[in-house]
Amino acid sequence: MTTWKINTLVRDLTQGDNENIITQIYWTVSDSDADDNTGSAYGSVGVTLGEGDIIPYADVTEAEAIAWAKAALGEEQVTTIETNLANQIESLANPTTASGVPF
Repeated sequence: MTTWKINTLVRDLTQGDNENIITQIYWTVSDSDADDNTGSAYGSVGVTLGEGDIIPYADVTEAEAIAWAKAALGEEQVTTIETNLANQIESLANPTTASGVPF
């Protein structure tokens, strides 16, 4: 199962009449198979103040921040990230190259 996590939120202490407005979301995403082969990715995405109600910074949940990050990335980019994880896991489960020395 693909798991998204939020590492940190960057915020403007003031933005117009508003306080503690999140401007950048740093995220990680990981997945694994039954054999514990894992894939992971990380990044950040900028977000802007939307038109809806402002959620007080202290009340923001990780689920909300993940939803905002995914919305800012866009469906196509989220799909690409998650597909890359699956490809990482596939490469670990079925390697096509090896390294080392024979001595």
